[in-house]
Amino acid sequence: MAAGYAELLRTRHAARLLVGTLIGRLPNGTAPIAIVLFTRAEGGSYSLAGALAAAYGVANAVGQPLLGRAVDLYGQPRVQLPAALVSALGMVWLALSGTGSVAVAYAAVVVAGLFTPPLEGGLRALWPSVLGGREERVHQAYAMDAVAQEVMFTVGPLLVTLFVAVWSPAGALLALNAIGVLGALSVVVSEPSRAWRSAPREAHWLGALRSRGLLALLGAFFFVGTALGSITVAGVAYADDHGGQAVYGWLMAALGLGALVGGVVYGARQWAGAPERRLRLLVALLAVCYLPLMLVPGPVAMTALAALAGVFLAPAIACAFIVVDRHAPAGTVTEAFSWLVTFFGVGAAIGTAAAGPAVELGGTAAGFGVASVGGAAALLVLMATQRVLAVVAPGRAVAGSGAAPAPADVPAGQG
Repeated sequence: MAAGYAELLRTRHAARLLVGTLIGRLPNGTAPIAIVLFTRAEGGSYSLAGALAAAYGVANAVGQPLLGRAVDLYGQPRVQLPAALVSALGMVWLALSGTGSVAVAYAAVVVAGLFTPPLEGGLRALWPSVLGGREERVHQAYAMDAVAQEVMFTVGPLLVTLFVAVWSPAGALLALNAIGVLGALSVVVSEPSRAWRSAPREAHWLGALRSRGLLALLGAFFFVGTALGSITVAGVAYADDHGGQAVYGWLMAALGLGALVGGVVYGARQWAGAPERRLRLLVALLAVCYLPLMLVPGPVAMTALAALAGVFLAPAIACAFIVVDRHAPAGTVTEAFSWLVTFFGVGAAIGTAAAGPAVELGGTAAGFGVASVGGAAALLVLMATQRVLAVVAPGRAVAGSGAAPAPADVPAGQG
């Protein structure tokens, strides 16, 4: 199981690109908690802290597909590194100016969020060239990518609290963003990033969004994000009734551990059949595993249910990466992956917002009920769009290879 991932990481450039991307994404993965801790340390209210974190999230959701399109048009180094620098300067601006002027604080977090580099989509565009265009290895790399994300989102908050303890909330903001710029720099100066070029693209203002199959996938993963976002709030309500912050930490750790185990198992073998069909099964299992959370048993059983709820998340995300590749119009692969990040993130924000009133009106079980509804809605979208998803973009090669497809009437390799 681990041997397959080890073999991938021994491929030239693979480990550097994966680690560099994860480090480059640290500022984005830790921004919500870092902004909240900084705002509270500056004397700001919880409302202001939440609003600033939300403003960062909205700006990030807007910026990712725009910067992704720019990467497809102009290449990775010319977009990723300048964006990383501007985003870091936004956080430096916040750290130095504080929250005394609310308008300045909002402007700083919006700049930081809007210019967050699309390193996540960029890495997925690079995998085919790094792995020699072998489809089964690219798919395994996507699973490894999904597992690595779970590790980052587990380790990231711990780094924030460590930096706050060693220095200060402002020092944590500065340190995390400096590290993030170094990660982005490591990626963009690498040979694969400098050599990568997107396939020729048709000029169209909708870009990747002109693909009906991609729109169907984005709609489904909006609701997967809704489910996941609601669990973070419902988990707080559960912990308040069953022992406090320690219980919440165990629940979130179990959710992440379940996703990590599921991703490792999923990536350990090759899967036959259309990935769209496999994705429907994975999302169905994901939705089913959210249902037992509404039972809200004792902490030990609830931790086990949280781990179960996470098992099919990383496999579903890894499979979604493959589906993105198959439906993204030529020349839009980075933008398409960035749209997936955006829809998932916006869905998570909606889920977080919806779970609060649900808990207040119906208790903790109702909060977890939002997750169940989100999972079911994601499955319904995939079921309703089966025919759309069955039509793959014409001439698609291995995901994101950047190579122009052969004409429809000429066998590949003979054009």
